Amino acid sequence: MNDDVDYDLSPDQWEALKALRHHLSRNRHVKAYMVEDLAKLGLVAISEGLPLLTPTGRKVLVRGSCRLLDLAA
Repeated sequence: MNDDVDYDLSPDQWEALKALRHHLSRNRHVKAYMVEDLAKLGLVAISEGLPLLTPTGRKVLVRGSCRLLDLAA
């Protein structure tokens, strides 16, 4: 069974995912509406008022990193 899902995220959504992987930057750099959008996609969950990457969010971030490198080249 293949559980890979391709997400077509905006550059702002990618930046939000990258910011959420760092523990200290969760509240400073990510806007609330962006967290809500990512939560609707199942990439972020709210725990004790803090946005956290879900396992799916981590997979998307890791898999998307190669795609982002291709776009930058």
